[in-house]
Amino acid sequence: MTDLTWLTLLPPFVAIGLALFTRQVYLALFAGIWLGYYLLNQSGVLPSLAEALDGVLAVLANTGDARVVMFTLVIGAFIVTLERCGAVSGFVQFLERSRWVTNGRRAQWMAWLVGLFIFIESNITVLVAGTVSRPLFDRFRISREKLAYIIDSTSAPVCMLIPLNAWGAFNLGLLQSQGVSDPLGVLLASIPLNLYAISAVVLTAYTIARDYNPGPMAAAEARTADSPRQDGLDIPSAVGERKHVKPRLLNMLLPLFTLILAMPLGLWITGDGKIFSGSGSTSVLWASLAALTVVSVLVLWQRSMTLDELSHTWMEGAGRMLPLAIILVLALALGTVSKALGTGAYVAGMVGDSIPVALLPLAIFVVSGVIAFSVGSSWGTFSIMLPIAIPVAVALGAEPTLFVAAVLSGGIFGDHASPISDTTIVSSLASGSDHIEHVRTQLPYALRAGAISALGFALLGFVML
Repeated sequence: MTDLTWLTLLPPFVAIGLALFTRQVYLALFAGIWLGYYLLNQSGVLPSLAEALDGVLAVLANTGDARVVMFTLVIGAFIVTLERCGAVSGFVQFLERSRWVTNGRRAQWMAWLVGLFIFIESNITVLVAGTVSRPLFDRFRISREKLAYIIDSTSAPVCMLIPLNAWGAFNLGLLQSQGVSDPLGVLLASIPLNLYAISAVVLTAYTIARDYNPGPMAAAEARTADSPRQDGLDIPSAVGERKHVKPRLLNMLLPLFTLILAMPLGLWITGDGKIFSGSGSTSVLWASLAALTVVSVLVLWQRSMTLDELSHTWMEGAGRMLPLAIILVLALALGTVSKALGTGAYVAGMVGDSIPVALLPLAIFVVSGVIAFSVGSSWGTFSIMLPIAIPVAVALGAEPTLFVAAVLSGGIFGDHASPISDTTIVSSLASGSDHIEHVRTQLPYALRAGAISALGFALLGFVML
């Protein structure tokens, strides 16, 4: 398929539509992949089925994608090992003694603050916040959908607002490749103009402070409020800890600190001493393996598990992640065929010469959001749109900062709203919520923050251009 037409939009939108309406995520994603290869090669229904299967398998041939899938399985082993070794109950006991998290609202603030302070990598952010917060949300009868929304809204947005991580490194590389004379200065200057990231974080704080639950979230909260309350330290029924294991705060803190500190160290090593040049996928895998190693050594040293029990725990944890790992592989395969079809280029091309200059930031924000929603990747959107937006700014004789901010905001917005985004998938995993329910309950918030951002870019376009 060589011509860029509206048909390039069909695979991602068919997959997203089927997933939302049928709740059969695996079949919906594969249907989109199958349709994509049918349109791409026009080789017939059955040959395109074989091509779709090969396309799914090809995801694992890409080392970066394979690392992300392996990271998902390793994190599953890590989380279940934490649950079984007294780490979660030890952390909850510490919070009870400190008398800070005494109600549902404070549990939500804790999840929000964890998301704010752990800006090393978006998936690590949601996993740490979800792991430490889920028992407290269950105890105070706050829905897991609310937890998924809070940790999702303070992951990618915060990583982009504090870009001392792989997100910053990736975008600096894109800016350098476009000949921007001061890429670091432009990236830093774009932070206060990154309206969606700011709106998402602020709206989440407002939601906690005012108990704001629009649409499906209100139903999720009402359902959870009617469930039995978990008083005291009845953590085993919530997360599967064994009753004879002594609660230990050290088992939570030391592995989590390892997880957090190993990420920048991995970026520094893979970047040959330059943290902004490191490999994000390699570093996050190293970090998760390091954390699993630390908690495993603690378990064996404390003799709370035998090596045989520990290895079975790893396999059980990895097995729990297998459904989400499959979704992730299918989402990556759908993104690959969408890129081959030119979905992003087609959507970007819809921004024609007829758009007034003052409305270009708004148009770039909207187009970036549509691309990210369609392909489930903010980074993929950045790589498509920054090479378009920066030359536009140069042609207009304008500073590229506002255009860069519009791309970054739009990419995060679409990624945040998309059911095939890896961050959305991992947020469902970390919170223990149904994936489609997480998407349904989060979408009203994302659309509100998106509308605020769109209005802001429209106003900034008239003020700054």
